[in-house]
Formats: sequence, C-alpha cells, structure tokens
Amino acid sequence: MKVTLRERNQGGKTSLYLDYYHKGKRKAEYLKLYLNPNPKTKDERELNKKTLQLAESVRAKRQIEIQNGIYGFRDNEKLKANALDYIKGLAEKKTTSDGNYGNWMSMYKHLEKYVGKELLFEDLDRDFVERFKDYLANVDTKSEGVKLSQNSKYSYFNKFRSALKQAVRDKILPVNPAEGVDGFKQGEPQREYLSLAELQAAAKAECEIPILKTAFLFSALTGLRWSDCQKLLWSEIQYSAEIGHHIRFIQKKTKGAETLPVSEQAIGLLGERGAPGEKVFTNLRYSAWYNLKLQQWMMAAGISRTITFHCARHTYATLQLAAGTDIYTVSKMLGHRELRTTQIYAKVIDSKKIEAANKIKLDL
Repeated sequence: MKVTLRERNQGGKTSLYLDYYHKGKRKAEYLKLYLNPNPKTKDERELNKKTLQLAESVRAKRQIEIQNGIYGFRDNEKLKANALDYIKGLAEKKTTSDGNYGNWMSMYKHLEKYVGKELLFEDLDRDFVERFKDYLANVDTKSEGVKLSQNSKYSYFNKFRSALKQAVRDKILPVNPAEGVDGFKQGEPQREYLSLAELQAAAKAECEIPILKTAFLFSALTGLRWSDCQKLLWSEIQYSAEIGHHIRFIQKKTKGAETLPVSEQAIGLLGERGAPGEKVFTNLRYSAWYNLKLQQWMMAAGISRTITFHCARHTYATLQLAAGTDIYTVSKMLGHRELRTTQIYAKVIDSKKIEAANKIKLDL
C-alpha cells in the first residue's frame, strides 16, 4: 500500500490529507493541517514550509505503520465482519441502568441511520470517525430542525469511541481509529426538580397509578434512584436503635453497598410491610405509559414543566442543600462516588440565591 500526501482547497484554505490506495480502494485521512494558498510574507511562507514538513512526517509514520502491519489494512477476515452487529451486541449488554442502555441504543440507531445496514470493520478509519462526529453535530432529532443536545452528542460519541476501544481489546481492530479525535465537550446538565411547595401539591393530587405516586414521593424523600426503587425488597428496609429506619442495598448503577437512613414519613408512605423477599413497589414499571401518567399527575398538581421520575432524586438533593445540609453529607446520601457530581446541585442553589437577591427592588 502506498500513502500519498495530497492537497485540497477548502473554504479559502488548502487542506492536507493522506491518500491510502490498496487493492483498488482509496481512503482519505484529513490531517487538520492547512496551507495558505497565497503566501505573501516571509512568515507565511515559513509557516507553510513547517506545516508541509509536519504533514510529511505523519505520512512517513503511517507508511511505516502499514509496513509493520499495525494500521489496520492487513488481510483479516475479522475486518470483513459487520461492525454494526458487533456494536449492537455491545449495546444490548449495557443493562446496568436504563439510562446507560438507552444511550447505547440511541448511539447505535444514529450509527445505523448514518451508514445503512452494513459497516465493515475495515472501513472504520479516522476519516469515518470524524465524519460520524460531524453527523452527530448536525443531525436533527425527531423534531425537525432541532439538533441533538450537547450532552447527547457528548454521550453518543463517547459510546461510539468506547465500542471501538472494545473492538481493539477483542483483537478485531489492530488500532483504535478514534485515537486523537477530540470528543464533544460536555454541556452543563439540566437538573429539573420540584420546589417544596410543588412536592406538597403533588402529594395531595391524585395519580392514576398509585404505586407510581408512592415510589416517586419515596424517591423525593430518600434520593433513591428509579432502578433501586424498582428492585427494592422489604428485607432491605431495616431498623436499628442506632440508625433508626434505613435501607441496606447494592446500588444497581454503581454496584456499591449502601446504608441509607430514611425518615419516618418516607417509611409511612409504604403502608403494611410485606414478606422479606417481596418487592416494595410491586409492578412498578418504566414505560411510555407510566411516563405519561406521571406527567398527567404533575399537571393535576399544577406543574406544567416536563417531569420525569429521576426528577424526584434531583428534588431530594436540591431541597436538602436548600435546607442547609452540607454538600458532603448530601453526596453520601445520594451514593455519589465523586463530590463534583453533587456540586451540580449546589450550582442550582447558587442560581436561586442570585434570583432571590434580585427580587427586592426600590423605586429610586
């Protein structure tokens, strides 16, 4: 295989790229290096010279890598396999949490939409990775003209890169084609939550699915995730003179063993205690139907914002901080591994302080 350094005019600049030719097929790797097509000064000419030297050194390195058989162009039956099937298989194993599974499947669906029904491993090069990244940056969501959120782009592209890393570990790809490709920056997460008054209104409003209402209010009073509420057993709800009522459980998301103190009011929501091996929230499901009923319940409480079950956990964290509980304690109660995860809620409280400060105005 021969690797050739080539130039292409793009938007008033000359883009440098590598042209790979192998068995009648061509591949391009854009180097993100550019020449001034009309250098007028000595400095401009010198910069062009150095840029060309850098591009040539990359070309030479690629040629050596290919000759050593490590760049991914060797005849290999594994490289003839459909990468879409492989990536879908990885996605279907990510069942530790509904959110993680959903993100993996969404990434896969975008990838399938972009390439069609087949994507051979041998076609996975850096140029493809960059083109898929551009696709994610510009693709519309289900609402025409509405782009993916910054955090969706960040998550999907990271999942794609993770799949490529796994393909290297599984010895399908010789090298990771995403190596050196910058990902999307993570956006500031939006943490929707209920105020104390809204939570009280929700507690008084009727919900068509009583177990959904009970589980949501229990989450808002304990910070327990939906996944942990859904699998919670009566045997995990315990009492001791030292701690009082508490839950001893394994977090589904992090696999960490937790002891979570809970209030008398939260326990009171649960009603009569069941058998040790029974689930506390029988028939609690995650579905579009349950989400619809949750939203209708919120509307009955006078809350027009889009509220999901996870907002209950956000509500717990925000109200605890607003009540003066220190951030370290809140972090432990939520089962966060890193304090910076909890600091997102502290930013919400800070913004509310600023909002409150600006409510008092004098007519001068």
